[in-house]
Amino acid sequence: MTAIQFFAARPALRFLSMAVLGSAALAASAQVTLPMWPVPATLQTLVVLLLGALGGSRLGAATVALYLAEGAMGLPVFAGGAGPAALMGPTAGFLLGFIPSALIAGLAGRGALRQGAVLTAAHLAVFVPGVLWLSTFVGFEKAWMAGFLLFVPGTAVKTALAFAVMRALRRG
Repeated sequence: MTAIQFFAARPALRFLSMAVLGSAALAASAQVTLPMWPVPATLQTLVVLLLGALGGSRLGAATVALYLAEGAMGLPVFAGGAGPAALMGPTAGFLLGFIPSALIAGLAGRGALRQGAVLTAAHLAVFVPGVLWLSTFVGFEKAWMAGFLLFVPGTAVKTALAFAVMRALRRG
């Protein structure tokens, strides 16, 4: 029996294996950091979009939940620390926003216009809880500037890259 046959015959094991691999990719993307205060720029949202778009809503959200659990347990998977304190700090809203982002990205379906719109919405879904949570630390105006506006150019590039990768791998 080949490895592909083994995993094909065991869907739960395949799902878990994919979630573990996805959480590792998400952890690696957190280490590609452009230090900014109070929220660093990373490649995490690119990976979150791809997890949802390529794996589907259920696997994407489960993978992000696994990643958050790993960080909460103290594994060094986040860009700025680990443990429960990281999920209470200024970036916690962004981290928690990864779950709805992956869920939304999983709805990309077919058609370039739909896929582009869904990936854009998925990326923006990270910012709603992120900016709101960050505003409890620095006020809304600073949170809007430092937690959203500064990220618009990078967000556009990462969304376009996720779109291109998804289209190439899914062939439409």
